[in-house]
Amino acid sequence: MPRIGVNPSRNQTLSFSPPRVTVAVLVYAPHQAGYFQHRLDVTRLTLESILANTEPPYELLVFDNGSCEEMVSYLQGLYAEGKIDRLVLSRQNIGKLNALYRIAHLASGSVIAYSDDDVYHLKGWLPAHLEVLDTFPNVGAVTGFYIRQRVVMSSESTLAWAEKGAESVERGLLMPYKWEEEYMQNSGRTPERYAQEVAGVEDVVVSYHGLKAWVSAHHFEVLTPKAVLLEVLEEMLPEGWSDQLMGRMVEMDDRMDQKGYLRLTTYAQTMRLLGNALDHEVVEIAHRDGISAKAAETPKPVRSGLSRHILSNRHVRNGLQGLINTLYGWLHQDGREG
Repeated sequence: MPRIGVNPSRNQTLSFSPPRVTVAVLVYAPHQAGYFQHRLDVTRLTLESILANTEPPYELLVFDNGSCEEMVSYLQGLYAEGKIDRLVLSRQNIGKLNALYRIAHLASGSVIAYSDDDVYHLKGWLPAHLEVLDTFPNVGAVTGFYIRQRVVMSSESTLAWAEKGAESVERGLLMPYKWEEEYMQNSGRTPERYAQEVAGVEDVVVSYHGLKAWVSAHHFEVLTPKAVLLEVLEEMLPEGWSDQLMGRMVEMDDRMDQKGYLRLTTYAQTMRLLGNALDHEVVEIAHRDGISAKAAETPKPVRSGLSRHILSNRHVRNGLQGLINTLYGWLHQDGREG
């Protein structure tokens, strides 16, 4: 068939200039049951907090990793409204590391602000992250909520630099206990488990050019130069692919640390970990930011003596758990079913 006319894009130049920062969110909700019962609400609040509390210019890239129809429909609606700049829909769950590898290659910005789909972005989060990145030398990662346990994980280069390059160093049990409570609640940790994880660990705060930051970072939410992230991921995935569904994220942190990059957290808290259900406190924060949200209903305790007696039977509990595991497996076979 003959070609009619000339492609009007020929000899044209782009009207789009990439912003410095790509804000990227990885989404995964294979169904709306069990652990994922409230995931749509949690993901919605993550994205709404970015839209409400992020100063332009920035690019919003969302990678959906095989979610159910309800989640995909919600994301497509945001894209149709012009709120998402780049939306990637994967029919299969290709694993977290593979998805992150593709996010890093797709991002237009020279800086990537990555987040899982269960993190609330507080007002002023992006300028605070960028200030740390631009002030401290050789920064590889900046996060917005501090976790004491991470001081002894993937932080050797930062601690070594602190002894020689920081203007001042503070050590001790410095973080507000409120932050510890939030972390325990939203990560599902018991006080006993948390106490074991942080036993003997001191907080470290460094100052450089008048700016304070906590030593350590993590991978649930992180701002990183694109070049640094690609350097690490391409070393981890020489073929561009991993057969693991989850895992190796701590390895990614370790490799960044081994390369000598600093890993820091903003001195003021700029993020909130949401967990897999919304609590009343974070909903109140959302309301103050002009975002509508509703806290998840707390399951009612079993009050009947007969019911408690039945549920306390080991064989009954094992049978119920087996049924739950079977149903979960069925639902989990295909992220687009259920």
